[in-house]
Amino acid sequence: MSKMKYALLQLDQQVEFVEMPASHVYQLTALNRRLHKELDKLTAGNVPQLGHIIAECEQVEVVAEQCQILNGLAYVNELEQSFAAIQEKSYPLISLLTEIRALQAQLEQWYEEEME
Repeated sequence: MSKMKYALLQLDQQVEFVEMPASHVYQLTALNRRLHKELDKLTAGNVPQLGHIIAECEQVEVVAEQCQILNGLAYVNELEQSFAAIQEKSYPLISLLTEIRALQAQLEQWYEEEME
């Protein structure tokens, strides 16, 4: 199996780890930064809350029950669904969705190749 890395996300007091292929975790970090840059520009009422990636880790052993390790593809799928549901009228959301969907497609391909 290929090497995995973890992105540590924090939203208020909640902490989550997203398990990603080591070759793709930097893309998640860059996407997270870009989304945070643009969140304030969105005027819709249903803008999702998004944790900040505060660290990337090579290994993780979670000992606190409230912390979770999320599958990277599942996390990106959920991210795509939440941003696709935004009813934005003032700011073009298409570029953000395009970036999310590009990472989503890369991860789908990576997981497919790993299953072979």
